[in-house]
Amino acid sequence: MVTADFITPPTDDPETFGRIAAANALSDVYAMGGRPVTCVNLVAFPSKKLPASILAGIIRGAREKIVEAGAVLAGGHTVEDPEPKFGLAVTGLVHPDEVWTNSGARPGDVLVLTKPLGSGVILNANLKGWVSEADLAACLTVLETLNRRAAEIARAFEIHAATDVTGFGLAGHALEMARGAGCRFRLVHENLPVLSGARAMYERGMSTGANDTNEALARPHLRFTRALDKTERDLYFDPQTNGGLLFALPQAEGESLVSALRSGGVAEATIIGGVEPPPVDSVYIEVV
Repeated sequence: MVTADFITPPTDDPETFGRIAAANALSDVYAMGGRPVTCVNLVAFPSKKLPASILAGIIRGAREKIVEAGAVLAGGHTVEDPEPKFGLAVTGLVHPDEVWTNSGARPGDVLVLTKPLGSGVILNANLKGWVSEADLAACLTVLETLNRRAAEIARAFEIHAATDVTGFGLAGHALEMARGAGCRFRLVHENLPVLSGARAMYERGMSTGANDTNEALARPHLRFTRALDKTERDLYFDPQTNGGLLFALPQAEGESLVSALRSGGVAEATIIGGVEPPPVDSVYIEVV
């Protein structure tokens, strides 16, 4: 498998940016049950505006995550651009009979999410200086964390479907899974893991450039059956960078997977809902 991803800076620190961008790109391989092998840098950089030391810091941070993933950096490609962007093209390996797809969920499955939501609004609010140092640090730690450990632990279980929750938000990626399987996903709102500070930022009126687009994409197929204010609804459309893995697996294994994930350091892993038979209407996601 070959995947590619690049992002614009979520932080002013070059090495942190590099770590997050690399973790984000590597996540696509983990979401398919694979093992990253080689990486190639994809760089857009304003060399006339920013010193080369910043680019060196970005690549240094990225290499930390590549090494942590057990992969190698095999080179790269750089273009001049007014805004810095960085990512990786990643080659990974997985046995053809063991590939996780995002379309295999079955009625009776439970849904497990491995990371908290809300990084999009926290990063945006930080541009205005609204986010506390503690909340920003916690968010960046989540963004830097590889999905490697979660994927390794999950391989011991009967995973029917998997995806990583990224730019389309939880609603968008869950919708893709549900429609692919021809099933309805029932999400339990009170079970959602959410980053500290995310709700407070939405309550202050902050949002992201992707929330409206993500809502427009998902809303025709999404029903809220409980009364939620806009702050709570926005969490479903919040775009994630290197978000968690979303697994569908047999109900009998759900609690065991969550326990194994938490014991293995994936502290926020949670059962957030279940999979139901095909809908008789166009509603593929129901929030209760």
